[in-house]
Amino acid sequence: MEKGNVQVICGPGFGKTTMALGKGVVAVTKHKKVIMIQFLKGNLSAEVSEGLKCLEPDMKVFRFEKQGDYFEKLSEEQKNEEKINIQNGLNFARKVLTTRECDLLILDEILGIIDQDILSLEEFEHLLSLRDEEMSLILTGKNFPEELTAYVDTISKIENVEIDNQSE
Repeated sequence: MEKGNVQVICGPGFGKTTMALGKGVVAVTKHKKVIMIQFLKGNLSAEVSEGLKCLEPDMKVFRFEKQGDYFEKLSEEQKNEEKINIQNGLNFARKVLTTRECDLLILDEILGIIDQDILSLEEFEHLLSLRDEEMSLILTGKNFPEELTAYVDTISKIENVEIDNQSE
């Protein structure tokens, strides 16, 4: 069997999820099974949701959160409700890791739930330790804690640079 790897896609720029999805699609073209679990994203548009369904059964995208807005914009009561839903997503991620349900698991914005103090570094390390070495893992989010460097093979940093092309 081929050894899997752990990739991180992080940084302040836009495109982390898109890059992870692209890597998922490439894996599907190589006859790999892909599961993506998204955190802190709010609702998907119907158009995007339908588009992602075209990739099934080889690639499935899961969201456990119920609110229609980004986590940062929620009231404290809504955040508390969403934390329970996020824990359900984390439990599903643990199940996928322990049952080896896929070849590539994408945990989109999992680094954000560390930033939001929903998941501790210790809990995250335990989650990573569940990975079979043949399974690949992609982790996304703005900030990657240096303490976790020993668990990863590649870190890609996304930074968008605006170009002012207007001539005077």
